[in-house]
Amino acid sequence: MLSESSAAVVSATIPAVRAHGEAITGRFYQRMFDAHPDLLDLFNRGNQATGQQKAALAAAVVAYAGHLTGDTAGGPSWGPILDRIAHKHASLGITATQYPIVGRHLLAAVAEVLGDAVTPPVAAAWDEVYWLLACELIAREARLYAGAGVPEGGPVWRDWRVTGRVRETVDVVSLTLAPADGGAPPDFAPGRYVSVAVDLGQGRGQQIRQYSLSGRPGADEWRITVKRVRGEAGAPDGLVSGHLHDRVAVGDTLRLSPPFGEVDAAGDGGSLLLVSAGIGLTPAMAALAHLADRDPGREVTLAHADRAVSTHALRHELPALQERLPNLAVHLWYEDAAGAEPSPLKAHVSPGLVDPDRIPVTAGTVAHLCGPIAFMNLVRGNLLRRGVPAGRIAYEVFGPGMLPDRPGS
Repeated sequence: MLSESSAAVVSATIPAVRAHGEAITGRFYQRMFDAHPDLLDLFNRGNQATGQQKAALAAAVVAYAGHLTGDTAGGPSWGPILDRIAHKHASLGITATQYPIVGRHLLAAVAEVLGDAVTPPVAAAWDEVYWLLACELIAREARLYAGAGVPEGGPVWRDWRVTGRVRETVDVVSLTLAPADGGAPPDFAPGRYVSVAVDLGQGRGQQIRQYSLSGRPGADEWRITVKRVRGEAGAPDGLVSGHLHDRVAVGDTLRLSPPFGEVDAAGDGGSLLLVSAGIGLTPAMAALAHLADRDPGREVTLAHADRAVSTHALRHELPALQERLPNLAVHLWYEDAAGAEPSPLKAHVSPGLVDPDRIPVTAGTVAHLCGPIAFMNLVRGNLLRRGVPAGRIAYEVFGPGMLPDRPGS
């Protein structure tokens, strides 16, 4: 709990920190990477280049300060942010010893951006905020490591051998993987992701990305399904997705983390609604495979949006899943519906963008969403208006950021 004196100072200064949040976090990253260039290997350079990472960090810091003081204007609630950060940190192998480095440079950045407004009492109050946050995350991450069987202070990484490679679409490839030591893969819940660490070569260092496990939980091998990230609007091409597409072959070795992730895509019972767009289908496919094994009679609706049949990865797996899931209904939207005849897939196929009003909803619906943030925000707002409680709508964001608390904002 924040001390009474610090709470008063933080309440008075949180508007200034909120207003200058991205300037502060931008300066923070610059300072930290100048002092510790090795930490560049932990951070997504694409998100750094686009500014997404600094925006997400600014939102998280302000949200936590608001959580402590009761000022929650301008940001999502803290609980989901805490879960998301802790799981992401665990998948990256973040250690408790790195938190003092982050704290030192973050608070120095606050002082540099806000200048004379950062008096000793202000600096002390925000230092208290940071360390409350750090201790909360360190404890949460320690529990995640223990649950994943990672020794205290030990590495999260394990070598996995690429056992198969399937070109799903022009821009999507699936890799199947088995532990290089011959051991059994850990089980996972649908919706979990793994970090993949690759050496980019030519002195470019390491980069780490998270990919949802798209195969069947409990299988002898894991599968990840990777979309090539093509840079748009000045953003760079994806370093890791490009590497996995162009340079990784059967027999190669990759370093993977244990599975992490705060969301179970199969939910906890009731009629399941899986809504996805583009490569956001990966956790939905794991959920369908999981239910085919363990709860084949469950009522399930898959509502998926894609650019075209030719870009709809893993579409060929749906007919076999329908045979094993007799209560699975499939609704598809294609911006270009040419060639969208559903045979042998039994599906409702529509042209154009997804129409949330046509997604079936029942009184007990449990929903899982995965896709672009604007898409999920649209669908979630529709589900809320149709009576699905917020607590029964889970979602997964690929990349930094969260959905706003108020859909449509």
